[in-house]
Amino acid sequence: MNKAVKRGYVLYLLIIAFLVGVVLLIYGFVINGQTWSSNRANKHIYSGGELAAAGAIYDRNDKVLAQTVEGERIFNSDNEIRKATLHTVGDTAGFIAAGVHSAYKSTLSGYSFIDGVYRLKQNGVGNDIKLTIDAQACKTAFKALGKYKGTIGVYNYKTGEIVCMVSAPTYDPKNVPKDINEDGLDKYEGVYLNRFLSGVYTPGSIFKVITSACAIENLPDIHTRTFNCDGKYKTNSGDIICRDSHGKLKFEGALNISCNSAFAEIAILLGSERLSQTVSDFGFNNTLKVGGVNTAKGSFNVDDATDCDLGWAGIGQFTTLVNPCRMMVIMGAIANNGNGVTPYFVESIITPNGTKKVVGSSTVSIKINSVTAQELKELMRSNVKNYYGDSRFKNLQMCGKTGTAEVKNGDPHSWFVGFSNRSDMPYAVVAVAENAGSGSGTAMNAANKVMQQILKTIE
Repeated sequence: MNKAVKRGYVLYLLIIAFLVGVVLLIYGFVINGQTWSSNRANKHIYSGGELAAAGAIYDRNDKVLAQTVEGERIFNSDNEIRKATLHTVGDTAGFIAAGVHSAYKSTLSGYSFIDGVYRLKQNGVGNDIKLTIDAQACKTAFKALGKYKGTIGVYNYKTGEIVCMVSAPTYDPKNVPKDINEDGLDKYEGVYLNRFLSGVYTPGSIFKVITSACAIENLPDIHTRTFNCDGKYKTNSGDIICRDSHGKLKFEGALNISCNSAFAEIAILLGSERLSQTVSDFGFNNTLKVGGVNTAKGSFNVDDATDCDLGWAGIGQFTTLVNPCRMMVIMGAIANNGNGVTPYFVESIITPNGTKKVVGSSTVSIKINSVTAQELKELMRSNVKNYYGDSRFKNLQMCGKTGTAEVKNGDPHSWFVGFSNRSDMPYAVVAVAENAGSGSGTAMNAANKVMQQILKTIE
């Protein structure tokens, strides 16, 4: 082989290596371009490690929640709205991963594969984002939680639009507390966590809705069967305690007064396999993709449970954990003829030249039997009419279920889940107040307040 041929081979190898390098470089830009452009070292976007230049964020009524003014990130002028919407909007330092400032940072910067963030550098702003949330409804929910940690969420179960998403504890992003990151301060425990999307809780008696669904589908005589409550339900492996001695009850009445004895018996009659299948059908142990954020998974495992364990699981105790957003979607599925529409909180993206791209869409994430959904709707409507009282939910035609979830440390968590049965108000709600006691107290009152605020917007 002469020298010319050898040099030809070397040249071919160099050309191939060059082309491979170009392909890898282009691939890197395609895959990582957004991440690189949003790096905190990029001074076009960040100042002192905090977001400074980006598009504006609006609520559904075009109320400004955050915007860039002269190179500085400015939040809404109302400090209660700032606190109420913090976990949706996010902070400029990026500690709140589920907030728009973090989950949609490349969108806010106006990044494109062709221009990078050139338009941000040129115009001083990126893409604007319009949210589905109502800032006033969030403010109402925030005030309704009062001193308690927890979360409240409301969405349109027909369209998937989240109109309220509040998490507490919170803080004012305009005036960040100096001691917020100090160890051992209970008032800021989990302050960067969006409890609605990323939290999990012991559900307590709201889980009886799931047990009811399983009973409707697997026990043909469930509506005529009689249960007896003397304050506890005895099993061969322990007792399930009820808060009262309710005497003889039918299924509807047992759900109305939330009888632990009756529902522990129902859970044991159903067995772990059938109850686990219903839990799976309702998507308990899966995540939901809510915009750019994955919700936390719930947990339900009774594979090796004793009868006593299964009885406790059937009333929402044992090791069961649920995500609040998931419970809201389940409520929406019951209200919506069995179709659980996936929630979203980003409505549209508006470019600096005024082009609007609609983001949200009403996809179905869970589907339950329509007959089961109708029976559950009637049972939950009965809870309000015959036990809680329609006076607690004026003009809402509410369907709902309370929960008082026993936890290891402190008072029980207060829960309420439900939805309006009015055709002109297709909204489902979830409210959790940590260590606030009975579900018929703080959580129910908070749910009513935010639903009343939403009702004002449609009347």
